[in-house]
Amino acid sequence: MNIIVCIKQVPDTTEIKIDPITNTLVREGVESIINPFDLYAIEEAVRLKEQYGGTITAVTMGPPQAEVALREAVSLGVDKIILLSDRKFAGADTWATSLTLAGAVKKIGEYDLVLFGQQAIDGDTAQVGPGVAAHLDLPQVCFVRKIESIQENTAVLQRLMEDGYDRMQTKTPAVLTVVKEINVPRLPSLRGKKNAKNAELIVWNAADLELDEKTIGLNGSPTQVVKIFTPEMHKKGEKFEVTPEESAEILYRRIKELKG
Repeated sequence: MNIIVCIKQVPDTTEIKIDPITNTLVREGVESIINPFDLYAIEEAVRLKEQYGGTITAVTMGPPQAEVALREAVSLGVDKIILLSDRKFAGADTWATSLTLAGAVKKIGEYDLVLFGQQAIDGDTAQVGPGVAAHLDLPQVCFVRKIESIQENTAVLQRLMEDGYDRMQTKTPAVLTVVKEINVPRLPSLRGKKNAKNAELIVWNAADLELDEKTIGLNGSPTQVVKIFTPEMHKKGEKFEVTPEESAEILYRRIKELKG
């Protein structure tokens, strides 16, 4: 079984800063980590490999420093790592990001599952996984809490719902997004850390993926942040030192005034 796990490197901070020119996140000088939800996708891929055999390829789109996240993925059990890095990818929204990742999945070619964490903690949209499925015209199941079995190009899954879960069956290859209830991520092993240092990093740019510059990055993003600002706080109040009966009368008059 060949599994692709798409991960994201995100800022390890709650103090998010925005570039006033591009209106995008400032990532330089901010310590970064693997998106926590993606750790569950990595762990599930490793468990599936242990059960069915095969290889795991981790893919991320980002600047050169995203290599750190990919090598951490190797320490957790991933076999191959691919970095999608090109200035033309910068400023991508979820549509352009999913298009770029879909291009990488097409280039990889042989796969049975494409796994994602349920969402990224910096964007919280949960749109990229489904977007990749749409671009690849693949079946998708979101919020997967358990993979029961995979056999004969068919996967049996449990999808988390507000009132329990749905038991589902889907054809493979398929795109799955997983929730944290699916497993408990492992810690890196000593052997894994050694493998991480020696792992070959494959880097692909826009030309390698044969993507039109008009469809990627900021240029290919149909949703763009036009302006970011902190709303002004306006406080207005009145203080009355009156009896309870008088306060009730005042409230009654004000409600009547509001109703016109």
